[in-house]
Amino acid sequence: MLNVETRHAIHPAHAKDMDTADLRKHFLAEGLFADGEIRLVYTHYDRFVLGGAVPAGGSLTLGKVEETKTDSFLDRREMGIVNIGETGKVEAGGETHEMNYGDVLYLGMGSGDVTFSGAGRFYITSAPAHRAFPSKLVTVADAKEVKMGAIETSNKRTIRQFIHPLVMESCQLILGYTTLEDGSIWNTMPAHVHDRRMEAYLYHGMDDASRVLHLMGEPQETRHLFIANEEAAISPPWSIHAGAGIGSYTFIWAMAGDNIDYTDMEFIQPEDLR
Repeated sequence: MLNVETRHAIHPAHAKDMDTADLRKHFLAEGLFADGEIRLVYTHYDRFVLGGAVPAGGSLTLGKVEETKTDSFLDRREMGIVNIGETGKVEAGGETHEMNYGDVLYLGMGSGDVTFSGAGRFYITSAPAHRAFPSKLVTVADAKEVKMGAIETSNKRTIRQFIHPLVMESCQLILGYTTLEDGSIWNTMPAHVHDRRMEAYLYHGMDDASRVLHLMGEPQETRHLFIANEEAAISPPWSIHAGAGIGSYTFIWAMAGDNIDYTDMEFIQPEDLR
């Protein structure tokens, strides 16, 4: 079963007047993972798509998606898939890829229908592509690790880069994930914006009672979302994105836009936030 929801772009002036319910309606993606379903959110931020596929021991195939008006979803798109569950398989382009927890699969433009099977919980990200790059499975061991932060500032963390220029080639999709060390809560501080790219955060690895306080909005007009396990924040190019959580958690970051320069960002120091 396939379910697709469309999210239109929001002007920052409009966001200033939103109440909590409106902010959650436009910028929070809930209920992405349901047994026996593929659920997608089609955003008008750089035409980025995010979602989940849970075959629950069976199989699910992602083929034609009406919103793209192409014969197959990947005819003019690339895709990054992260397995946040048990071992599963993804078939595309005549190849079968076994994915363990934390592995990332890149599928290039023109890969055809995508079939998910096994016990995996597959997080899906996708962006338009202008060129076909080879599909590639990047395991946890293959990722580039970057250590950042410190215990003293409560943001000691490990960043793992998967779909990234230092690891592999893609058109505009960049993806990786960040894991906080014990005792650290801030995932991205100081906060930043990058007007040339949108970004989405999927939070996972949390227990049912835990939440992340996700900061968004313009630096001088911040807003917030309380986010539960396996929920995602959709960040427009004008919005900061940072958060602090209760207990341990991991967030998957994925970006699309004008370039694939991971360092292309403007930092906002805490004293400048309002």
